[in-house]
Amino acid sequence: MDTVVRCSNKHLLALPRGLPRNVTELYLDGNQFTSVPTELATFKFLQLVDLSNNKISSLSDDSFSNMSQLTTLILSYNSLHCIPPLALGGLRSLRLLSLHGNDISELQQGIFSDVASLSHLAIGANPLYCDCRLLWLSDWVKSGYKEPGIARCAGPGGMEGKLLLTTPADKFQCLGPVEASVRAKCSPCVASPCQNQGVCQVNETELYTCTCKSGFTGKHCETPVDACVSNPCTNAGLCISDEQTQGFSCACAFGFHGTFCEVNVDDCEDHGCESDATCVDGVGNYTCVCPPNYTGLFCEELEDVCSPGWVGPNCSIDYNECVDHRCQNGAQCVDHLDGYSCVCPQGFSGEFCEAAALPPPSLCQLSACQNGAPCVQEAGVVVCECLPGFEGDRCQKLVSVNFVDRDSYVQLQDVKNWPQANITLQVSTAEDNGILLYNGDNEPIAVELHQGHVRVTYDPGNQPATTIYSTETVNDGLFHTVELVTFNRMLNLSVDGGEPTTLDSQEGRIPRGAGDAPLYVGGMPEAVLDSSHRLSSQTLNTSSFHGCIKNLYINHELQDFTRSRMNPGVEPGCQPCRKLLCLHGVCQPHAEQGPQCHCQPGWTGPLCDQPITADLTAAETVTMATGVNPCEGSKCVKGVCVAVDAQTYRCDCEEGFTGESCDIETLCRGEPVRDVHRLQRGLVLCQTSKPFSWVDCRGRCQAGSMTAAHSCCAPLRVRRRRLTFECDDGTSFTQDVEKPVECGCKECV
Repeated sequence: MDTVVRCSNKHLLALPRGLPRNVTELYLDGNQFTSVPTELATFKFLQLVDLSNNKISSLSDDSFSNMSQLTTLILSYNSLHCIPPLALGGLRSLRLLSLHGNDISELQQGIFSDVASLSHLAIGANPLYCDCRLLWLSDWVKSGYKEPGIARCAGPGGMEGKLLLTTPADKFQCLGPVEASVRAKCSPCVASPCQNQGVCQVNETELYTCTCKSGFTGKHCETPVDACVSNPCTNAGLCISDEQTQGFSCACAFGFHGTFCEVNVDDCEDHGCESDATCVDGVGNYTCVCPPNYTGLFCEELEDVCSPGWVGPNCSIDYNECVDHRCQNGAQCVDHLDGYSCVCPQGFSGEFCEAAALPPPSLCQLSACQNGAPCVQEAGVVVCECLPGFEGDRCQKLVSVNFVDRDSYVQLQDVKNWPQANITLQVSTAEDNGILLYNGDNEPIAVELHQGHVRVTYDPGNQPATTIYSTETVNDGLFHTVELVTFNRMLNLSVDGGEPTTLDSQEGRIPRGAGDAPLYVGGMPEAVLDSSHRLSSQTLNTSSFHGCIKNLYINHELQDFTRSRMNPGVEPGCQPCRKLLCLHGVCQPHAEQGPQCHCQPGWTGPLCDQPITADLTAAETVTMATGVNPCEGSKCVKGVCVAVDAQTYRCDCEEGFTGESCDIETLCRGEPVRDVHRLQRGLVLCQTSKPFSWVDCRGRCQAGSMTAAHSCCAPLRVRRRRLTFECDDGTSFTQDVEKPVECGCKECV
């Protein structure tokens, strides 16, 4: 059996199973190990172990126990910053040790006491701190030239760049306190990494752990706990979180007090009952129980022996209640026995004719349909009929756009941490080339349409730009789903859920984030073209995309194009030009006669697919081709018919409906949302300092229920939070904000 095992560049996180027990050489370089596998100690015949180019950040005192036959140990290009004093214990046969390319600043004297056979030490490309405590290492490498003269000092002041091997011993001096960043590598608690008064404790496997105070959580105790999660307020009290103190307070309902609103206020302590009446406490009020012969709210009146409405010594006078009437707006007072009524003039109503009689507002007048969406009232339910491209219960989001001009594009400015995550979009076009996405930061990346395929070009900054292509073509006029996923040093591209194409940049780095550079969709402005020249080795096509893009998700968040900057030539929605494939031209969706192809010079025909010949006259125009419409007689109940080809069609359903014929209602549900909350204060725009979570209520209430005709999908429970707002004029303030946390069917308002 072969005793040499090579598992290089396999993206391993753990030691693979089935290794021969007598293995002598084990190559594990270029993987994803974050620590030395503990199982290595069971392979007692190992003579060489290569763990270079991994993510190992720490060693323990028993990382290499029982490896007495090991002669070569390679730990170069990891993230080591401290070597424990006993980490190399027992390696009596070790002759070559490579720690090159780590983050080591100090080595404790005596660390090589067990490795008497060590003759070659590679410790270059480490920020060595060459004060008097590292003099022993300089003397040690000079005895026998165990280090080839590569390792250089990074500090303290005056020692930068000096060779460990040749620098005289009198230069290794301790002249002041050691920098905290150096001491923290082997004593991580020196840097006080725990926030909010958390207690730092050294840990062998994780370097350190933070024991958090009550009210905080997270690795560094950086996340406050929402104190209102347990609903501590009783008797309908409202819990209010306080982000500054990480505590809470209860806003009690009227009639209750106490920390948790648990105490009913005794309103009889200061009652106004008279005539020895008995006070009965209520919630926020009290009642006086009068003794015999007394009446009134406070039992302050002696009962009149006359019947109601009669006065006088003999109770024979009918009292005129209109003497003290309260009728308004010229109303006529009519006296009755023990009362009166007001006869209102035309245009007024109410007990005292105090209200002008106005027709009640319709439900649509109270609705909040956005972006020009018409409001329709169906069986007591308000529905916003969204214009093409818009979605949401109020048509508040623009999720699909049509690029109809050659220089059109959309600019997304507030997209953060792109593209270190998951990007998904749906594309419909008949073009061969065009920009889909472009970000021109320090490490530019472009997703483009190239000869009908999807091409991703990426410049890692330290090597020529690299490119991957989709095997599928996407320029057939139908919608195709393009997904781009980045993970560490890998980038995957897949189309319509097919087999992904992978870009594995071992030497480079997958982009770390967009920084301040915007993300361009469908094209880019001329001013950005210069930055795209870094990708010119791949002949980047800088022409704008022509077609439709919808459902752009970044990190599983649906992008709302109303919050972006759209260049002229970008139209909401995809419907007008979906069926019209202009081969050598641009589809214009808002022409008077419907969508038309505007051809490029030299082309004509309904689809811009016919070259112009000499006998064509200037009076000839381009019109949309006519023919059999497969949508005639379609059965899209709650949706729009879209022709797929000359014989078939499909139904694009309205929000709240699904099914082949859009005849199945989607039940009311809460769609999770995580975003910032925005406020307009005069001319100043303010938003919360950090995002928070709530739900958007979407869907319809189930047909057939007793209340369905008068029920709407609406919040059933809301939560109030006190949030900090930051404004673009530099000011800030705190304010309570209510957001829904549970949705359901309730009476429409």
